[in-house]
Amino acid sequence: MNKLIPVMIATTAAFGITGCTKGAEAAADATKIADTIKAQEAGWMKAYGDKDINVLAAEYADDAVLASPGDPVATTDVDRRKAIQGLISDPNFKLSFASDNVRVASAGDMASSRGHYTITTTDKATGKPVTGSGTYVTVYKKQADGGFKAVEDVIIPGPAAAATAAK
Repeated sequence: MNKLIPVMIATTAAFGITGCTKGAEAAADATKIADTIKAQEAGWMKAYGDKDINVLAAEYADDAVLASPGDPVATTDVDRRKAIQGLISDPNFKLSFASDNVRVASAGDMASSRGHYTITTTDKATGKPVTGSGTYVTVYKKQADGGFKAVEDVIIPGPAAAATAAK
């Protein structure tokens, strides 16, 4: 029995170290995924600035949903492209956005980003530029190639939500 105690202690220590390592790896992976999402959104900003419909459309999974104020919910590539093209073809179009909070699922296969945006478009009634702001929520799903694509993208007009710390 006395010889068994050191083996039990060593085994317990090994499990403890392995558990801590896995927890640290998961946290590192979550941080890496969050950084990937933030970089991806920076790429979206550039594509909006370049008015590149193909790059913007490629950010969405095949079955993604885009919900923009005043537009029908877009559930197909054709509908998403139509909604995006309507924005970027506006001569007064300008968009800036940034994530305030990125959350990563513990399995690392899903993530969400919530942030604020400011957009300038042409007012249909006056023909003059109008600026609005609000909040967006985008849900990302890991793809077979290891990258992430948006599966839900919801734009909410009004005052931007306050930033909160990730949980």
